[in-house]
Amino acid sequence: MKKNPIISVKNLSAKYGEKIVLNDISVDIYPNEITVILGGSGCGKTTFVKNILRLYQPSSGSVKIKDEEVTTMDEKEFNAILSKIGMLFQNGALLNSLSISDNVAIPLEQHTDLPKEIVEKMIRVKLDLVNLGHAVQMLPSELSGGMKKRAALARAIALDPEILICDEPSAGLDPLTSASLDALILKLKDLLDMTIVIVTHELASIHRIADRIIFLDKGNLLFQGTLEEAKKTNVPEVKTFFEVGTF
Repeated sequence: MKKNPIISVKNLSAKYGEKIVLNDISVDIYPNEITVILGGSGCGKTTFVKNILRLYQPSSGSVKIKDEEVTTMDEKEFNAILSKIGMLFQNGALLNSLSISDNVAIPLEQHTDLPKEIVEKMIRVKLDLVNLGHAVQMLPSELSGGMKKRAALARAIALDPEILICDEPSAGLDPLTSASLDALILKLKDLLDMTIVIVTHELASIHRIADRIIFLDKGNLLFQGTLEEAKKTNVPEVKTFFEVGTF
């Protein structure tokens, strides 16, 4: 039985000034799967994600999240949608002046009116989930690169989002730490029943975690399908990437 997409993008085009960055992109992202967005530098991966999050307004096209058109929503309606989406930024984007606990608290304080003691319990639960229960009062500067990513992940899942978007989660990590982070992402996907969208070019990571692949090139959609289909495709750019592991 075919699943309905949780995110459906139709005929999406985006420009910076006169430069076309995304050209008529139509893709579906399915619930409880990990979809990896691939492509070389400047192909439009980040712009694609920013259009889903409405950080940029597309020049044309449709973005639906759970069958709701987000490009035309008012701010209040979209904020309700946004509260169901977690974001893991490439550099973690932790606030260096705040403890790890206070960093994880930010979305809870922004989007809920929960009592302080409940917020503190939720922070503890999320940090325990990413194996950072011991780091509650530590500062980001006291953490290793992998620990910072896990702390940022705890913040991204603070509101139990239905959708988690990760921008280059393995960037700057050694292979062992990267593999550990992948295992954690897979665990959280099943535990929290999340849909995950990941921008990455790490081939080992893709093999470990991807259910589906979206491949962009110079603003155009070259391929969308399962990981197994991507490995067998004759699309030259996709074929080269999976054979060589680079763009």
